[in-house]
Amino acid sequence: MSRPKFAVLDDYQNVAAAHFAHITSRVDISYFPETLDPRDPAQQKTLVDRLRPFDVILAMRERTPFSADTIAALPCLKLLLTTGNRNLSLDLDALTKRGIPVAGTVGRPPGVDSTVQHTWALILALARHVARDDAAVKEGRWQGSLGVNLSGKTLALLGLGKLGAQVGKIAVLAFGMKAIAWSANLTQEKADEQALAQGLPVGSFEAVASKTEFLQRADVLSLHYVLSERSRGIVGASELASLRPGAMIINTSRGPLIDQSALLETLNAGRVRGAALDVFDPEPLPADSPWRTTAWGQDGRSEVLLTPHMGYGEEDLINGWYKEVAANLERWLDGKELQIRLN
Repeated sequence: MSRPKFAVLDDYQNVAAAHFAHITSRVDISYFPETLDPRDPAQQKTLVDRLRPFDVILAMRERTPFSADTIAALPCLKLLLTTGNRNLSLDLDALTKRGIPVAGTVGRPPGVDSTVQHTWALILALARHVARDDAAVKEGRWQGSLGVNLSGKTLALLGLGKLGAQVGKIAVLAFGMKAIAWSANLTQEKADEQALAQGLPVGSFEAVASKTEFLQRADVLSLHYVLSERSRGIVGASELASLRPGAMIINTSRGPLIDQSALLETLNAGRVRGAALDVFDPEPLPADSPWRTTAWGQDGRSEVLLTPHMGYGEEDLINGWYKEVAANLERWLDGKELQIRLN
């Protein structure tokens, strides 16, 4: 009897192999670290041709989407594994109809969430011009910019779930910032519940009813919203126009939450102080993307700081996920019940 074929997708740092080394005698493993975008017909064909022979596929979070069309074109697929406890880019209905189980992972290290830490790395790096000044010193130059003091400034949280609340807690306790929040259904009662959950007194997070007023008050706008068809482009041209000239935009959530064309226009015109972005659409960014090729911070353009979707790119988290996936794959090979079933 032939061994199952197992495909590992989108392991950018090449860390997965060590976690599957002990089962190489039971499965044939292939690694495909370069992401393909199925929205492009040519890449979709390449993706389907690549994955057609595989019985088991591991998808890293939301890097490679699996639509109903893709799933239908994979006749050998018997098990889809993913990292994290949800993956919004998988068509679970289509997988369920095919009788293909989907299993995820839990493993998050205790303490402040990885994305929260990265959010603050971006806020501080943008406010203190860390990337620009690092480049200047290495090129033989010296001071050329002044940092922003965050104390007393207003952090505007677009979305006040667990991650947004953790970001807000640090703003209040570490920097003495004011923390305001907005989402479609946020009330002051819900904002107070989030404050209490973070060990803060009632009133630490102010729920602002008007999105326009919320944006007008922002010194730092940080996005922590779930992407859906309703929230796609929730920050568009009119919302960006509401920001004050000294505002900074931070997005560690999802790229399509902000209208990319409107954001590029705003930053090219220098209408805000700057933006620090960890998420884009598509990902990875094409080599000729204007995000990569524009001379940001020059000729009147806003400062722009970019990172390659590293909010959850943390050693303990990613290695923990792969360890859990390996254990789930072994359970499947042994005919045992899968853990963290998503369908």
